[in-house]
Amino acid sequence: MAPSPRLHLVSFSLLLGSVSVGWACNKPDVTPPTDTPVLPADAGADDEVGFANPGGMWMPGQLATGGHAEILESLGLEYDPAALTQPTEFPLGAIVSLGGCSASFVSPDGLIITNHHCVIGALARNSSKDENLIEDGFLAMTREQERWAGPNQRVFVTSSFTDVTDQVLTGLDEIEDPEARWDEMQSRRRNLAKACEAAKQDVSCHVASYFEGAQFFQIEQLALRDIRLVHAPDAGIGVFGGEIDNWRWPRHTGDYSFYRAYVGPDGKPADHAADNVPYKPKHFLKVATGDLDEGDFVMVAGYPGRTSRLKTAAEVEDATTWAYPHRIARYEQYLAALEAAVGDDPTLAIKANPRVRGLSNGLTNAKGMLDGLGKGGLAETRKAQEAELQMWIDADAQRKAAYGGVLAELAALDEGAKATRETDASFAELQRTSSLLARAQMILAAAKQREKGEGPSAEDLAEAKIDLEEEQNGYAREIDRAVVQLNLTRAAALPAAQRPAALKLFVAADVLDAATITKAIDKLYAKTKLEDPKKVLELYESAKLGQLERSKDPFIVLAIALAPLIEADDKLQAERAGKLAVLRPRYIAALREFAASNGEILAPDANSTLRITYGTVRGYSSGGNDYTPFTTVSQMLAKHTGEEPFDLPERARTAIEAGNFGPYVDPELDELPIDFLADLDITGGNSGSPTLNARGELIGLVFDGNYEAMASDWVFMPEITRSIHVDIRSVLWVMDAVDGADHLLAEMGVTGSI
Repeated sequence: MAPSPRLHLVSFSLLLGSVSVGWACNKPDVTPPTDTPVLPADAGADDEVGFANPGGMWMPGQLATGGHAEILESLGLEYDPAALTQPTEFPLGAIVSLGGCSASFVSPDGLIITNHHCVIGALARNSSKDENLIEDGFLAMTREQERWAGPNQRVFVTSSFTDVTDQVLTGLDEIEDPEARWDEMQSRRRNLAKACEAAKQDVSCHVASYFEGAQFFQIEQLALRDIRLVHAPDAGIGVFGGEIDNWRWPRHTGDYSFYRAYVGPDGKPADHAADNVPYKPKHFLKVATGDLDEGDFVMVAGYPGRTSRLKTAAEVEDATTWAYPHRIARYEQYLAALEAAVGDDPTLAIKANPRVRGLSNGLTNAKGMLDGLGKGGLAETRKAQEAELQMWIDADAQRKAAYGGVLAELAALDEGAKATRETDASFAELQRTSSLLARAQMILAAAKQREKGEGPSAEDLAEAKIDLEEEQNGYAREIDRAVVQLNLTRAAALPAAQRPAALKLFVAADVLDAATITKAIDKLYAKTKLEDPKKVLELYESAKLGQLERSKDPFIVLAIALAPLIEADDKLQAERAGKLAVLRPRYIAALREFAASNGEILAPDANSTLRITYGTVRGYSSGGNDYTPFTTVSQMLAKHTGEEPFDLPERARTAIEAGNFGPYVDPELDELPIDFLADLDITGGNSGSPTLNARGELIGLVFDGNYEAMASDWVFMPEITRSIHVDIRSVLWVMDAVDGADHLLAEMGVTGSI
């Protein structure tokens, strides 16, 4: 049976692609390239600057190999390193995924700490022009006051990893047709996940790809569905510095917030309901009470989204010369379009806020990536590395038989993709340009299944209703049509030979000027009824294909006309993916064997699954400047201007000026630290990850990285790559001295107070 159609509504994440650590959490699905990350045999050795971190976002199981245990012990880990190979034991059992950000349990009653920018959707959902939680923050004094984060917010608690590589890959190379090969691989992954979920109640299962399709693990997670907003600080603390300070050091941002997970009275995952009770996690983190100094061991566990360190030299060059420049132009135009659409309307500003923050972060990220890749000369370095790899392959007949032509075959595929990339990128934008088009496509998919006797199930209908209601909260015609206008204008600006055929379906005119495009858009919105959620659900539930084919609704007409073009494009993408399904594992096998020949192990690229990275608190030097690893609240006060993004709330200013930091003061600084640096290997999706000390206690939260090392998604640069963390001492102080969240401090076991 074909999978039931779900409501895949357009969102800014679909239009942006991957976004790294910063104001917005990514839900990445496509990687970018770099230097091969390895763990050398002497990685734990001390030198004049201490631990030389080689980087690596390690799978829990990998910490049982490659000398990790010895290095962790030498750095001062105070519990058995073997515990880090067990995802259900302490401390990993306390770490959760929010489906785009990371977080952790910090109390026996399901209290969860994460970044402020990771709860922005919940803040927006519960905001209005009269109560703007995005700006003013929020604190529930009782559990009854906690606000629902919405039906799409989940907390995923990982329970197991099972290697299913053989079940996914065995016999695939015997399937000659690439599209059929890809379809078979995806079918196997889906069937494994379905069987897993059928066998285990309340468990969400998926099969994740590692090492570019060379290895597959089935991951089981408890999916908690009733998540509530507990506390978020004022934006003057939570996003202090805004885009001016984003990706920069020194940093002075209190990027933290709290959720609470609820379950049914029987203790099982349940939909939001008044009689639900707090979830009781098996493990939760204890807040550290000791000091934190430069050189101290630190570790982060979380769900990093995507890195690109196992890509080829050609892919690195493509990213530098086309992908990032294309993305930068796209983000800049998108932000300008949203600004014009929102104007001075506060309601529209709230609806657009999550997109604007995500786009702004993505723009800074893309610029930093391009800058870093260019300065680092990574494309040339990667070419030299591949030449070395090819020489090693050619030096042995057995290796040559196994891997000899893999680099050339990958390069040929890349060249083929280059020929149509402008057209392909534009078509991707057009087919996902509007929430109303997504609604029409959902209705059409349901009708096609109904034609086969497989129509949407009761569960599908319930989920569609929830998705639609949630999407409607952020929908505004002004914003939606601004995105359509932008995408049509971008497509029309391409040379005629590169314009996607789909453009004619939107604008049936020979002259593609602004007036013609605006007129076409006016017609789309003037006669559509898909802005009404009730009408959409009615059609989704009962419309037949013949009925839709007679429809006069412009977006339904458009969806029907686009369908064969999308189907043809999907076939081309599946064919390419099928070819890569054979080539990528061969390429990675060569890299892993080559690394092993040098006594090294290969770290897999990030893929939104549980990973561990460790290192030390450490500053860095760049551009003639020496950066120390801590910032303080007095520096934060000195930055205050009274205007965004440096508008520290009055109660915080008063508390800082009083200088009473109580038990949270740092004895060496003789002040309160706000943020700190570490030499950890992180990326998007790590936002909200807990930072742990040698005892496994919570000492902070990851929320950003430094601009000089933005290209670390492609290559880890130990001398300058730094992660930025909010210090837990500043979080506790804000809760205590500024926001009066004493009840939450007590719940976390924090006994000291001011």
